[in-house]
Amino acid sequence: MTEAVYIGLGSNLAEPLEQLHEALLALAQLPHTQLRAVSSFYTSDPLGPADQPRYVNAVALLDCALEPLTLLDALQQIELNQGRVRKAERWGPRTLDLDILLFGQRLLDEPRLRVPHYHLQARAFVLYPLAEIAGQLRLPDGRQLDDLLAACPFVGLEKLSDSATLDLPHAR
Repeated sequence: MTEAVYIGLGSNLAEPLEQLHEALLALAQLPHTQLRAVSSFYTSDPLGPADQPRYVNAVALLDCALEPLTLLDALQQIELNQGRVRKAERWGPRTLDLDILLFGQRLLDEPRLRVPHYHLQARAFVLYPLAEIAGQLRLPDGRQLDDLLAACPFVGLEKLSDSATLDLPHAR
């Protein structure tokens, strides 16, 4: 059985647009998953230290038959393969960040994984791309995506393209 899993993608180092394209290609190749949709790409102001480049962000939808921690391990391997170095500094610059935003209708609170992703409701760079591909989504905790969008202004974002999936044959 598969579940709809939404993945947040972000990069602000080493050619961020290329990093996101490479990550999407890697997501399309994950076993027991199928890449179904990808939002537009957006640039956003960084969280944390202001002396870093703007981020490029997107959200992808996977049909996934993997368990959550197995998927998390696969995502972290993609990050490592693309040069991600985990540092103690939170919200610092990075080549690639892949976050599980939602995993079906599951509520998870484990040491390595919290779903829905923490602070999802306050991050325009997650909510607006998510809304592009999720429509009338209701989160596992009952909140409506439309309500979260209404409370989170489109500030600090710039939409880059509507064609993030042109070269991704597995995305539908």
